[in-house]
Amino acid sequence: MRLWFVVLTFIPFVGFGQNSAHIWTELGIEGKITKKWRWGAEVNTRFGSNGLEAFFPQASIEYRVKKWIRPSIDYRFISDRKKQGYYDYNHRINCNLNFKIPIDRLILKARVRYQYAFDRLINSEFYEPEFDNAVRLRLGAEYDIQNFIFTPVINGEFFYDPNYGPYGRQINKLRLFVGLKTDFSGPHSFSAGYMYDNRINLPNPRTRHILNIGYTYQIGTGD
Repeated sequence: MRLWFVVLTFIPFVGFGQNSAHIWTELGIEGKITKKWRWGAEVNTRFGSNGLEAFFPQASIEYRVKKWIRPSIDYRFISDRKKQGYYDYNHRINCNLNFKIPIDRLILKARVRYQYAFDRLINSEFYEPEFDNAVRLRLGAEYDIQNFIFTPVINGEFFYDPNYGPYGRQINKLRLFVGLKTDFSGPHSFSAGYMYDNRINLPNPRTRHILNIGYTYQIGTGD
């Protein structure tokens, strides 16, 4: 089935105006360096009604301080399509604090992220919380259902603009996700879900309805 058929089928269910439908894909690989260090690499693509809207490869490294807290850093090269049809290229660094607290079969997760973009003109008129400087807080949970190959996942994320300016220093994006990921032994991991992405407190607010699909291959075992 062609990707465009999937996109066009998905669009009628999300309304008109500032609502739009998208398909995001993630293809990744990860592995161990030492007992406490891990590495990862992935490629992300984002499709909308105009075709490929964003493409970015990413490389990551993570350190386990404790089993429940792990700082990490990501480098991302971003190709982002503008309304005029051309692509804007820039770089971004993510500094993350990842938390994971298991309670029986329930797993609580949190991530605090500061993202810094460079080689990009950042101003109040064209500020984009997805790609420019931002502080992000994501809270979520997973539940391991016994004898079931899928694990339900839910999370919510807030984007905060730390820049001074007419629209800065406030929350400008809310994101909610609900989906499933595979729960079986082996190096392959799949995930899929629906994401509600709402841009607020900016001159051009919009809502995106996103079908998110991911695959990760793990080299080695262990957490």
